[in-house]
Amino acid sequence: MASIFSRIVLGEIPCYKIYEDDNFLAFLDVFPLVKGHTLVIPKKEIDYIFDIEDELLAEMMLFSKKVAYAIKKTIPCLKVGVSVIGLEVPHAHIHLIPMNNVSEMNFNRPKLTIEGIEMEKIASDIRANL
Repeated sequence: MASIFSRIVLGEIPCYKIYEDDNFLAFLDVFPLVKGHTLVIPKKEIDYIFDIEDELLAEMMLFSKKVAYAIKKTIPCLKVGVSVIGLEVPHAHIHLIPMNNVSEMNFNRPKLTIEGIEMEKIASDIRANL
């Protein structure tokens, strides 16, 4: 069965898309730790990030870097943190999290609830800074 992220790639499930190319997709996390929390995934379904072939993994990091710069231009923050956990969804993904302190990277914190119209505005604003 396809992962939820593969279903997003196929357009079966909507997302707040930020950026995509032939190999990767970046979209807002619908269970964000902070506003602007973004996921970067390979379009090819691969469960474990370190099973991604070297060249594609390097491209994924460069893709993430481009998105992180756009997030930092959009969301007031000191830095954009990077996290790879890989247990929540069996599809490799990178979390890009705008942060002003390390506690904002704590995945045990309660997630935010952000209305759809605001999520679309955040995604649009980040896209404008790419």
